[in-house]
Amino acid sequence: MRSDILIVGGGLAGLTAGIHLAQLGFEVTLLEKQVFPNHKVCGEYISNEVRPYLDSLGVGIDTFQPSEISEFLLTTPAGQPLQTSLPLGGFGLSRFTLDQALADQARKSGVRIIQDQVTSWQLVNDRFEVTTLQDKAYEAPLLIAAYGKRSALDKQLPKSPWMAIKGHYQLDFPSNLIALNTFSGGYCGISKVEKERVNACYLVQTEVFKPYRTPEEFQQQVMSKNPFLKDFFARAQPLFEKSLTISQISFAAKPAVENHVLRCGDTAGLIHPLCGNGMAMAIHSARLAVEAITSYRQHGNRSQLESQYSKAWHRKFNSRLRAGRLVQHVLQQPRLTAALARLAPNVPGLVSFIIRQTHGELIPPAYVHQYS
Repeated sequence: MRSDILIVGGGLAGLTAGIHLAQLGFEVTLLEKQVFPNHKVCGEYISNEVRPYLDSLGVGIDTFQPSEISEFLLTTPAGQPLQTSLPLGGFGLSRFTLDQALADQARKSGVRIIQDQVTSWQLVNDRFEVTTLQDKAYEAPLLIAAYGKRSALDKQLPKSPWMAIKGHYQLDFPSNLIALNTFSGGYCGISKVEKERVNACYLVQTEVFKPYRTPEEFQQQVMSKNPFLKDFFARAQPLFEKSLTISQISFAAKPAVENHVLRCGDTAGLIHPLCGNGMAMAIHSARLAVEAITSYRQHGNRSQLESQYSKAWHRKFNSRLRAGRLVQHVLQQPRLTAALARLAPNVPGLVSFIIRQTHGELIPPAYVHQYS
């Protein structure tokens, strides 16, 4: 089966790129191994920087009545709080709802979505040949890899000491607040999504978690040493039968382009979840790929396409990733976290400045008619 563009992975980056490219007139085939919709391990907070762009693609966020988040709370392992306003704000929406909305809009825009698992690809005579678990073959001159944090397709990623665990809960929690709560070996983000659900997702070092049999035991024995988390888990009613987990989360540097494949979203680089901007970055990377591919359609130069995308990706995200690594280092040091909590009230704008280093500006709407 032939297309103009093949996309491997139906997460935020893959679906957003597919929608935009299809609306520009490209014939797009997207391969995703899972059925829509499904829950994913994710913080489910999205910076407002992507809102105008999604709206312009026909994905009206307001339709789903997300939580509107404007306040940020940091708590140290001892429970010392630090609260500030978010410079741009954001919204809370579950991946279950958002991915389904994107998939629906992708199909409406003309994207061919196929449920199958890609096993390999190769570039032959300037066309990608992709094979799948169901022994199907697909061809296209361009390939976007957007399969997420880690995959069997990533054969060279080193082992990672990080794992993540997520659950949805019923609890009276402020709709306008995202709370980042540190504990020994990790940190937990808590915020509301749609339908009054509260999402709690935490990242923890695997060696710290290993001695405990279940997430619930770990929450009681380790995380609850933070008074904020102790109160949360004592009152929260779980809505999942069991917590979702994912291991081997790698924050290692990755190329934006590899073997002529454009990499988007977490496939190209993962910012530490504590920065609360991974979902926005995934959506923004799709926009950058679309812009490079549009230029390629006009000029037909693969080298120029790859160079444009790689430079744009690094220009937009390198500083955010560096800032994320620095913030992660500080928040994993209890003394540094406590010092930040003490210092910030005496330095107006300090926390807002740090937050801005991991976030971007508003992404403009997609003016599809300019290229149709």
